Amino acid sequence: MEINQITEAVIGKAIQVHRNLGLGLLESAYKECLYYELTEAGLNVEKEKAMPLVYQKIKLECGYQVDLFV
Repeated sequence: MEINQITEAVIGKAIQVHRNLGLGLLESAYKECLYYELTEAGLNVEKEKAMPLVYQKIKLECGYQVDLFV
């Protein structure tokens, strides 16, 4: 699958989750539902993945935590 196809699938599934659940829920609820939809669509998804922050010669192993990494 190419990057544009992946992007289209992620955006489409995010809109689907939003339409089905509506407004007002916690971010964690939307994240879990989007994770479900993306994995059901056959995409490889990792939850709460640590991403290092690299700045010149400094590397922080846990600079960021990505909610969903597709």
